[in-house]
Amino acid sequence: MPARPWQWRQTWRDLLFMHWPIAAAQVRALVPDSLTIQQFDGSSWIGLVPFRMTGIAWRGMPDLPWVSAFPEMNLRLYVERDGKPGVWFVSLDAANSAAVVTARLLVHLPYFWASMRLSLDGDRVGYSARRLLSRSRVEFRAVYWPDGPVREAARGTLEHFLTERYCLYTQAPDGRLERLEIHHSPWPLQPAVAEIDTNTVAEAQGIRLPGGRPILHFSRRLDVVGWTSETISSSPASGPQP
Repeated sequence: MPARPWQWRQTWRDLLFMHWPIAAAQVRALVPDSLTIQQFDGSSWIGLVPFRMTGIAWRGMPDLPWVSAFPEMNLRLYVERDGKPGVWFVSLDAANSAAVVTARLLVHLPYFWASMRLSLDGDRVGYSARRLLSRSRVEFRAVYWPDGPVREAARGTLEHFLTERYCLYTQAPDGRLERLEIHHSPWPLQPAVAEIDTNTVAEAQGIRLPGGRPILHFSRRLDVVGWTSETISSSPASGPQP
């Protein structure tokens, strides 16, 4: 963890990890050249993660109605810089327009405003999302639920590689590469089942997912703290812009 105090907090709830193997060459153009796309057992991986956020606030501040809780969904790749593994977000959808604008301006993340709904029926989570103000059809609809005991991912396993990530990388409009650190307890993971009705999220970003069912993990709750981003490369880097 960074030596300085953390600056913000949030809680991730009712989360589903969906992962597919994908060739690094297929997504190389979506990631800055200064980041290495990581592989596990010879394959890169792409994840789609729907969940809901609660308790979003700066350190010392109370939760605020509407601002502190909303559904979110991200499409992500796994990268490395200077020996530190992290996440590169291809896209993020959120139901809060203010959060979308703030994250784009301050953190340079590719957020999109979406109409989203999450419902709970026992252990089952119903999730729907439709991106707003988009020229293409970007939708996700599914029902998912846990299907096994809670466990922590063992080091060296694929599920550890996919989930235990403690930073994300972003790129400023001028090309500077930035790192944003986070910290949390190890993920309390469960095997999961999902009935996916519609999923065009990756396709909208020019990514063709492989056939076959994704690897699924569920997590009921994880509390997270984070820091503001830091510039790790001051020289302009080639690659996508948020």
